[in-house]
Amino acid sequence: MEPVEINAGGYYLRQLRADHRLDDRPALVEAFTDPVQQRFVPGYVVDDLHSASAYVELRASEWASGKRCSWAVAEPTTGDLLGEVGLKMLDLDAGTAETAVWVHPAARGRGVAVAAVGAALRFGFGALGLRSVDYRHDPANHASGRVARRCGFTFVGPDAGGPDVRWTRVAS
Repeated sequence: MEPVEINAGGYYLRQLRADHRLDDRPALVEAFTDPVQQRFVPGYVVDDLHSASAYVELRASEWASGKRCSWAVAEPTTGDLLGEVGLKMLDLDAGTAETAVWVHPAARGRGVAVAAVGAALRFGFGALGLRSVDYRHDPANHASGRVARRCGFTFVGPDAGGPDVRWTRVAS
């Protein structure tokens, strides 16, 4: 699958980059070394430019293989990385996916996650024909709960497979 760019109102969704024109790697290191990010987005070690390069390459390969659509949430005039949003665990045959989002510490509290998740959902339901999208998060991550509610997800309850809570949204 080829990456697509999306206008998300006050933000711009594009592929993560590490090239001579735009380099997201320093902002990725800043985000992934933040204690809040480490608590609520476990499983990634992005603590230097080398590991940030590997992260950018991972997301590009996931697009190419159709496993995940992932976008950098960017400030439209400067291109600065404000966060990342994605549709992961894509199963186009079943019409399902799970959304994922994180916001750079300097951009939190500005509505970035709500705008980005909303744009990703429109793409998933419209362009990909998804029928349902789940959203999982740590129950202590109250900001994620607010994002889920504001984006029209319905609370399901504790996730049967782990410590998270689960929300779902179906195509309308």
